[in-house]
Amino acid sequence: MAGRLTAMGSRVLGGHGAAARAAASALRNRAGMGLPAGRHIVPNKPLPENDELVWDNGTPFPEPCIDRLAPHIGKYEALAWLCGGLSFFAVLGLAAVVNDKASKIPFTPKVYPFDNLRVELGDRS
Repeated sequence: MAGRLTAMGSRVLGGHGAAARAAASALRNRAGMGLPAGRHIVPNKPLPENDELVWDNGTPFPEPCIDRLAPHIGKYEALAWLCGGLSFFAVLGLAAVVNDKASKIPFTPKVYPFDNLRVELGDRS
C-alpha cells in the first residue's frame, strides 16, 4: 500500500519511478531499523529447562520474567499488607451497609399541613 502511494506520488510529481522504488524499499525495511523485537534466532540445540522464565532480548544481562521489585519485603509482610488493605475495604463496605438510610426509610415521609394533621388524626393535646 505504501509502495503504491509513493509510486503514485512520484508519477504525479514527474519522477521516473526511482524515488518510488527507493521509498518503497525503505518502508519495507522499517527505515533500516529491522524487526521490532530484534532478530529471530532459530535454536539449533535443545533449550534449557526454564528458558521461558528468562527475557533475553540480546543484551549482555538477560532479566527474569518474574520481577522482584522489592526483595527486602518478605512474603509474610506482603501478606499482612494485602490482608490489611482488603480488611479496610471490608470494614468500609460493612459501614456503608449498616448506615444505609435508604433501607431504613424506603420512602420519603409525607408532610401534611396544619401541624402534620395532628388534630385531624386524633391528638387532643
